[in-house]
Order: sequence, then structure tokens, then C-alpha cells
Amino acid sequence: MAAELVKSERRGPVGLLTLNRPQALNALNHPLMDQLEAGLDRFAAEAAVRCVVITGGERAFAAGADIKEMDRLSAAQMAADSHLSRWDKLGDFPKPTLAAVSGFALGGGCELALACDLIVASESAQFGQPELALGVIPGAGGTVRLARALGKARAMELVLTGRRLGAREALSQGLVNAVFPVESYLREALALAERLASLPALAAAAAKKSVAYALDHGLEESLRRERALFASLFDTRDQKEGMKAFIEKRKPAFTGT
Repeated sequence: MAAELVKSERRGPVGLLTLNRPQALNALNHPLMDQLEAGLDRFAAEAAVRCVVITGGERAFAAGADIKEMDRLSAAQMAADSHLSRWDKLGDFPKPTLAAVSGFALGGGCELALACDLIVASESAQFGQPELALGVIPGAGGTVRLARALGKARAMELVLTGRRLGAREALSQGLVNAVFPVESYLREALALAERLASLPALAAAAAKKSVAYALDHGLEESLRRERALFASLFDTRDQKEGMKAFIEKRKPAFTGT
């Protein structure tokens, strides 16, 4: 029987995926990422799930990739391995995603958190990209997403020196959205996820697409894309309900359609 490397559960409209390889500080090997990908696929297909939270343990969210899986690979073998594309799949996930991070979020673990839409951290969280010490660079989006989140100078510093950001510094730099005590960070993350899950699903998906598009394209193109997405929502029931509820001064009852 395969080990349960990712625990999957429903908490109302929130899907919770918990990395469960504590003896290796949740190092992201192929079997763990297989299970994480499967969990994401299930929640993507489940209409009742409106938001997904990914978390680990108090000591480690994920301390990086599993070096033992890759230390003997050639460049050709690594290029042919689709393992790193899993982080992109999380970045493209159609529903809001939230990383609840405590302890180490290093290397691939930092990249996993960065691929989520929002990050809630505990006061013990540490973010970093130490790959240069292994003779490589971040390969699952670390250089790209750090540069977008922090700008060139700070991204260069973290990637080239391997320096870690503590939770409070990560908050001040805009890398995370909120910081809470270790004993309450997951509870607070789930409460935020509940709020995200209450949003009209089609509008939330469109908002994600618009922000992601703006990161890859120029201002004029991005504004055109935003206007097109905005207009498309006027054929949804949730737009009619949301505006009617506003006019009638009541709480909207969104259906995700």
C-alpha cells in the first residue's frame, strides 16, 4: 500500500492538501508530487470546492526537492523529466490557492508557495532558494516568481547568496500576505480560504487570469484582456445576482454559474 505522502480532506468549500513526509522535512520527491497533483486534479473537478489550501507541518512546509532523486542525472535526463512542470500546473490552477507555510520553505518548497495565489505564514517560516550551493539554480520558477514578487535587486540577492527571509521580513517585502503565531497560522489560513471560497467562482477565475496575464504582457494588451474578461462575466448568473443584491442591499447568493 502506497504511503500517504499528501493528506487530502474537504473542509466545507475548502480543499486542504497537507504534505506528509515529515521524516524528510516534506522534501518534494516524485511520489509526493504525484499525490499532490492528483489531489489538485480532484479538487479542480469538484464544483463544491472553491478554494484550495496547501500546507505542511509546523517544522517544515517543504525543505526543498529530494536531492537523492537527481544528483546523478545528466542534463538531457533532467530536461526530459516533466517533474518541474508540476509547479506550473499549480500556478495555472483555476481556483484560488493559498499556501499555509510554517518552518522551512526552501528551494522547491519556496517555489511551491510562490506558485500559490496567496501565502499565509507562521512566525517561524523561512523562505529561501539555496540551489547555487548545490551547483544549480532554482528550476521550478524560483528565479522568475521571486523577481516578479520582489524585483530584480532583492531576487538577485536571495538567489545568488542563498539568504533566507524570515516571516516578518517576507511580509515587509510583499512576499507573503499575513503572518500569525505558529499555533494559529493554519486556522487563520483556512479562515481566509473560507472567504475566498465565498466569492463567485467564475469571477474569481477571471480575476486570476487577468492578473497572470498582466505579469506576462504589456499594459495595452493587459488592459484589453481585462476588459474582455470583465465583459464576459455579464453572461453569468452570479453577475446578475451580485448586482441585484447590491441594489437591494442584501447579501448575494452566488452559485458559481
